Amino acid sequence: MIQLTFKRYEIKYVLTDEQRKRLAAVMERYMVPDEWGASTVHNVYYDTPTRLLVRRSSEHPEYKEKVRIRCYGTWHEGDDVFVELKKKFDGVVYKRRCTMDQHRMQSLLLGQGNPQTQIEREIDYTCRSYGGLEPAFYIGYDREAFYARDDHEFRMTFDRKVRGRTTGLSLNATGVTEQYLEDGLSLLEVKAGGAIPLWLTEFLCKEGLYKTSFSKVGIAWQRELAKSLNGRTTTARPHLGSAARRPQFVPQAPTIAFA
Repeated sequence: MIQLTFKRYEIKYVLTDEQRKRLAAVMERYMVPDEWGASTVHNVYYDTPTRLLVRRSSEHPEYKEKVRIRCYGTWHEGDDVFVELKKKFDGVVYKRRCTMDQHRMQSLLLGQGNPQTQIEREIDYTCRSYGGLEPAFYIGYDREAFYARDDHEFRMTFDRKVRGRTTGLSLNATGVTEQYLEDGLSLLEVKAGGAIPLWLTEFLCKEGLYKTSFSKVGIAWQRELAKSLNGRTTTARPHLGSAARRPQFVPQAPTIAFA
């Protein structure tokens, strides 16, 4: 059964391939692959013409929200898509999502929909409050997802080849993308309703890994902003542990905590 509502903490870490392999060996005892397994995730984030949502998010407010559509693997015309409303308040992430065809999705995000369910009504209210939203950023990545053997709500995902663009804003469009995470690195997202298991805490401490700020759509916006400012780029970087094992981002990640 597809989960439609989420309430959890989301903590991010950047791992080298060597660290990822060591963590995989530890995870075998506690985690199993989820129903999607290894897949390519395609997202199109929606925003106002002035990019109000991503600009607000970059300011680290107590409350922020994002709207996106998503598919796993190849999407074909006529397939349903996930429509997601993601909010963060006081450090807790709330995600609501539904599935619908492309025509209903477009009407809903334009603020002209006819919502049928409670989740659709919540998304509809958000879109109408902004006067309708438009496609703004494409974000893709190759993901491996796992959940705990004794707690399906505890999840870990590993994203590689994080990439994006601001043209060709369709789930099935092809075109040139910019790389947001260097080859040889993985973005680990730990998603939990409560405390992180002791075995994972011990691994993170042993490896000298610290939580980091890494917003995929935030990086996309920062890159576009940099282009408009004559190529200037951000110098902010996440804390990855000791200098000896600290890899470099391409490009360097801005300090935006919500994705």
